[in-house]
Amino acid sequence: MPDQSLPKARTPEASTGEREAASAHEGISRRRLLGTAGATGLVLGTAGAAGGYAAAPSEAAAPLTSLGTDRSMFHGKHQPGITDGLQARGHLVAFDLAAGAGRKKAAALLRRWSETARRLMAGEPSTHDDTDVARDAGPSSLTITFGFGHSFFARTGLEKQRPTALDPLPEFSSDHLDRSRSNGDLWVQIGANDALVAFHALRAIQKDAGRAAKVRWQMNGFNRSPGATSHPMTARNLMGQIDGTRNPKPSEADFDQRIFVPDKGEPAWMANGSYAVVRRIRMLLDDWEQLSLKAQEDVIGRRKSDGAALSGGTETTAMDLEKTDAKGNLVVPINSHARITRPDQNGGAAMLRRPFSFHDGIDTDGVPDAGLLFICWQADPLRGFVPVQRKLDRGDALSQFIRHESSGLFAVPGGAAEGEYVGQKLLDG
Repeated sequence: MPDQSLPKARTPEASTGEREAASAHEGISRRRLLGTAGATGLVLGTAGAAGGYAAAPSEAAAPLTSLGTDRSMFHGKHQPGITDGLQARGHLVAFDLAAGAGRKKAAALLRRWSETARRLMAGEPSTHDDTDVARDAGPSSLTITFGFGHSFFARTGLEKQRPTALDPLPEFSSDHLDRSRSNGDLWVQIGANDALVAFHALRAIQKDAGRAAKVRWQMNGFNRSPGATSHPMTARNLMGQIDGTRNPKPSEADFDQRIFVPDKGEPAWMANGSYAVVRRIRMLLDDWEQLSLKAQEDVIGRRKSDGAALSGGTETTAMDLEKTDAKGNLVVPINSHARITRPDQNGGAAMLRRPFSFHDGIDTDGVPDAGLLFICWQADPLRGFVPVQRKLDRGDALSQFIRHESSGLFAVPGGAAEGEYVGQKLLDG
C-alpha cells in the first residue's frame, strides 16, 4: 500500500514564563484549539469539579504534531480517500434509502453529507449539533468518500444512468457471503489517523442521514499508526506479511487510466470517478499460524521479513518467475499468491488496494474473527478485480487460509468542485 510518512517530533511545551504571561480568563475557541497539541485550556475536573470539565488557567499552547495537522482536501478532481496514504483508523458503512425517499431526498442527503465532510476534513465542527468528540484535535488526515450501489439507481428512478461497470460481481468459490452485510444503496468510507476523529465523522454522517436512509451494515478497521516504524514502509496485514508491494503508484504514466474513469468516460457523471470493490475477508489465523515460516513464505511467494520475492533482491526487485533451486523446483511456487496476482500474469489487470485490518473479537467457535477489509479501486472492475479474483479462484495457495464473508461494489463519482456536492452531476443532471 502507499507508504506513510513519519510524523514530525512534538514541539516542546511553552515555557513557564510564557504560561504565566497568558491570561487566566482568556476564552477557549474551537479554532484556537485546532492549533494546539490538546485541550490545554481544559482539564478533567478533580477536587471541586468532580465528574466534569473545569476551566484551568490558559496556557500558551504547543502546536499539534504533524499527525494532527495533516489535512486532506475535500474539493478536487477526485474524491479523497483513494490515493491518500493509509490511515490508522477506518469505518466503512453502507446505507439503504428509506422507502419512498427517491431522487430528491437522495440529493438533499448527499448535499448534507458533502458539507459535513468538507467541514470535518478542515478540522471544523459539523453544521448542526456537533458532539465535540473531536473538539481538541486537528484534521488528522480525515477523508470521507461517498459511493452508489447497484440498487441506488432503481430507488431513485435513475436506472438509465446506472453504469454497466456496476453490474453485480460474479460468484467465486471462496465466497461465503452474508447478504445482510453486502452491497447497499449508498456507501461511505471514513479514514483518519486518530480514532476519535474517525468516530466523530462516523457519528456525524449517521446523524445527517436522518430519516432519508438507515444503516445497512458497518465495519471498523485499523492500520499501523504513522510513525510507529523507524522508517516509512509498506503496511503489514494480520498474517504478518507485507501487503501492497506492487500497488500502482500515482507517479506511473498509466495510473489514472487504470484507476479512474476518464474525463469523457461513460456515463458522463462518472468522469474522474472510480469503482470500489469492498470485501470482508476473514483470515483463518489459527490455521495460518501453525505453518512454518517457510510454508507461509511459499504460500505468499515473498519473504515475510522484508517482502522481497523468494527469487531474491529487495521488496521492489522484479520477481523472477523462472528461477529454480538446486533440485529444479521453481523458487516462487506456481500457486503462490504473489505470482498469481501479478498484473503481467493477468493481462495487465491492476487495482489500487487500500485496505484496513479488522478484529471483531472471538467467534462462537473460539477462533479470532479477524482479517482484512479489502478495498480496491479501478476504472472498471471487469478489467481490474474480476479477472484477478477468477484466477485466484482456480488455484491460489492462500485460498485455504481466507474466507470472503461479505462483498460490495460501488460507483464512486469524481470529486466535487467548490460549491458542489458529491454526485451532483447525477442527481441534478
